[in-house]
Amino acid sequence: MPSEKAIKMNRIIKAIWVFNWFNSCGFTELIPVVGSRWDMERFGMIITPTPRHADVLFIAGYQTWKSLERAKRVYEQMAEPRVVLGLGACTMSGGMYWDSYNTVKRLSDYLPVTMYIPGCPPRPEAVFEACVKIFQHVKELK
Repeated sequence: MPSEKAIKMNRIIKAIWVFNWFNSCGFTELIPVVGSRWDMERFGMIITPTPRHADVLFIAGYQTWKSLERAKRVYEQMAEPRVVLGLGACTMSGGMYWDSYNTVKRLSDYLPVTMYIPGCPPRPEAVFEACVKIFQHVKELK
């Protein structure tokens, strides 16, 4: 029978399940991350087809008011603890659509964004660094 200390040490996070919510050019931002050069699954980030299984929500690209309603619905379907990552300048400030009447200017006013990843598009290294910080955050929760 393993000791209690061995059981606690065995509860280290091995992977995070990611659900992607992309608008406009946001999809092209993560293509290098899932490609063979970087291969996000090798680093413990697994894409899930449903938000009910996801730990992390990637939101990329500008958000309109209609898409924001759906993003909130996706966020509410996720189990606790849940993390939201805003990718790119559009989620932070509206990006190049900052003066549009139909664009959400700052995503954190409507969803609890855990971390923003700057860039247009963000570099794969920045995405992986953010995910390493998520791994550390989950370890601290336990």
